[in-house]
Amino acid sequence: MAYSDFTLSDLEEKFCVTSERKELNFQLIPIEPTQWLKKELSDSKEMPIKSEKARSEWIVVPILKELRNLNTKFFTIYSGDNLVGDKEKGLQGECDFILSKDTKSYDISVPIFHIVEAKRNDLEEGIRQCSAQLVGAKKYNEKKGIQMEKLFGCTTTGDVWQFIEFSDKLYIDNNKYYLNEIDSLLGVFQSILNYYKNTLK
Repeated sequence: MAYSDFTLSDLEEKFCVTSERKELNFQLIPIEPTQWLKKELSDSKEMPIKSEKARSEWIVVPILKELRNLNTKFFTIYSGDNLVGDKEKGLQGECDFILSKDTKSYDISVPIFHIVEAKRNDLEEGIRQCSAQLVGAKKYNEKKGIQMEKLFGCTTTGDVWQFIEFSDKLYIDNNKYYLNEIDSLLGVFQSILNYYKNTLK
């Protein structure tokens, strides 16, 4: 199996991880995007974004670069890397994007956030895959002796973003955030990054 093969029921059956849909109450303070990001996203509207690769290059990566610069390179971005959480149970595979605490390491050090591009614009499929990756990230961290109270992730079509919190269970946000409200989207990410800044020293 790979992360993309898991359902929420599989995660409950194999890892005793349950899920619940609710509103995630992020301490959201909207962030005005820089002129650079505004131009990048404006340019993307002129491009034929027909694939996950195009979505990555024109939408996701600029947003992540903006956040990394706003946070003095607190995190590193891994794209297309494999993460093995539990090989025997199939909890492994390629991840679209992993944000890891920046330790200047070539390898993934402390995965804290996963982004899954929704294949065929199917957010529900993205939710399942991202949920599996978060369980994998928890296993990965535990193998390195790192205990994380919370992990976060999201799935996106590029235009629509939906977030997940993994603590005692998987909490799938009832709210969705939109690219045309980029200040709110950046605010959600910043709220999550602020949490990690306070917990990862």
